[in-house]
Amino acid sequence: MSSSITPGDRENRNTLFGVLSSHRRRYVLYACNQADGETTLSDVAEQVAAWEYDKSIEEVTSAERKRVYTSIQQHHLSKLTDAGLLTVDGDRLATTEKARNLDVYLEIVPQENIPWPIYYLGLALIGGTVLGFTSLGWLPEAITMGVVAGLLVVAYLLSSAIHVYQSKRFDLGGADDTLDDVAAEPDDAAPDSDSTPE
Repeated sequence: MSSSITPGDRENRNTLFGVLSSHRRRYVLYACNQADGETTLSDVAEQVAAWEYDKSIEEVTSAERKRVYTSIQQHHLSKLTDAGLLTVDGDRLATTEKARNLDVYLEIVPQENIPWPIYYLGLALIGGTVLGFTSLGWLPEAITMGVVAGLLVVAYLLSSAIHVYQSKRFDLGGADDTLDDVAAEPDDAAPDSDSTPE
């Protein structure tokens, strides 16, 4: 990675991060990428509504779908096309190569997953509570302090190993390089303004 970042590169990166700061725009890109890079605005709105309302697609109401569809059409498509991440042709949406390169950064954490900091906090609270009960003699005699401490060490070791494994799966080594390359790509793939919804 170059040690110096030109003002133009910095502006491109800031623009890219600004566009990706909206969860709804990230969802739009992710939905398109899930559909092999090309789909319809209607299908995208339906999928985004399902994610936002934490429902299956079948459970999304027409009002929820319409609300998301209108928001994407009126507020988000133009920002995505201006950033060179999406092309629009009528109701058809397609991600650009730039957006496909960003796919790893658009991963959606499943709603049922607990963030690691909260998981470790919970593990510590449960461990502390069990240790407290053990020291007060409120648990069966078979459960000694040594047993509880050993179980806690094993739980922390397993949790840490899983955490390290998951982190390494997404450690691309050159993450900053990738973002620099994407931000520095020319926007000549962006569609003409005529194809961008108002």
